[in-house]
Amino acid sequence: MSETTDKFVAVGRRKTSSARVRLSAGDGTFTINGRPLDVYLYSETLVKAATRPVELLALSGQLTISVNVRGGGPNSQAGAISHGLARALEKYNPENRVPLKKAGLLTRDGRMKERKKSGRPGARKRFQFSKR
Repeated sequence: MSETTDKFVAVGRRKTSSARVRLSAGDGTFTINGRPLDVYLYSETLVKAATRPVELLALSGQLTISVNVRGGGPNSQAGAISHGLARALEKYNPENRVPLKKAGLLTRDGRMKERKKSGRPGARKRFQFSKR
């Protein structure tokens, strides 16, 4: 295969995080922002959340995955990586769409932080009411 056709690129998002995922057949290395997966995602829970699409399709160790992620916190970044990885795996093999869709990994989680409203201390909180 040529250099351009064997790389699959996809973008995943969650809250304010955005992850660009590059996927190709390879030796199973997984790097995030130039660092190994276990170093960047310091918790086992975060690693499981980010690699869920690969584990679901039983492709761990067969793909070389490189991720650039920015914005948000650790949980948000793990969700963005998972979303981007699922989209890239769908491009890698269109037959992967059915199990990924059934597991809900192709759906973008649209929940965001609610904005602060004017005249209030927060998004929904009110200042204390005094009758007298």
